[in-house]
Amino acid sequence: MNATTHRPEPGAKTPSQQDLAADRAAALALTPVSRETEARLDRFVDLLWTWQAKTNLVSLSTLPKLWSRHVSDSLQLLDLAPAAKVWMDLGSGGGFPGMVLACALADRPGASVHLVERNGKKAAFLREALRVTAAPGVVHLAGIEDIVDRVVEPIDCVTARAVAPLHQLIGFAEPVVKKGAKALFLKGQDVEVELTEATKYWNIKPLLHPSRTGGHGWIVELDWIERCNPSKSADGSTL
Repeated sequence: MNATTHRPEPGAKTPSQQDLAADRAAALALTPVSRETEARLDRFVDLLWTWQAKTNLVSLSTLPKLWSRHVSDSLQLLDLAPAAKVWMDLGSGGGFPGMVLACALADRPGASVHLVERNGKKAAFLREALRVTAAPGVVHLAGIEDIVDRVVEPIDCVTARAVAPLHQLIGFAEPVVKKGAKALFLKGQDVEVELTEATKYWNIKPLLHPSRTGGHGWIVELDWIERCNPSKSADGSTL
């Protein structure tokens, strides 16, 4: 890993190279990948550190644990959809989980990740990340509600992390799930509260998977979505 390119945010306490290396090793032990994928992830993480100095891509407090808090958290989704080749990541932001998935899928024929991001600076970062890693993907500079039902290519799996409340995510994902996609949403310790709220708008049969990375995180898996009240809009709000 070319750790010398890491640049912390202004005012941040710089993690030692030893701490960064230890976090990387722990994350890759938890979610192992090929050497080729490791190399792509290293290039992605180095680029993120460079851009982080001028564009807020991830929370300042999580930088010392970037690999375990963000990279490994994203990689764990692959085991829940092992056959999926074409992914759509809603609100990709700093590239989690979408860019990490693209790095991991680069050696799989026919694989691609649709990265949906409305922020211009973050979309520019994602395009550069795809370039430097040679990972398969396309960046959509658009709001989630403007793009999900316009992608013609069949989607195998749709993801989101720290983007919106669950009931809204379900509404955004509904068009692609109805066409056969699986939804995998990374959520925190309040997942039960969010599920309760979501059932006011949606008939769903969720599977909950505890996050490997700890922190009381959960992954919500959905293979079926049905609107339970026609008077509710696709994002769960009242028409």
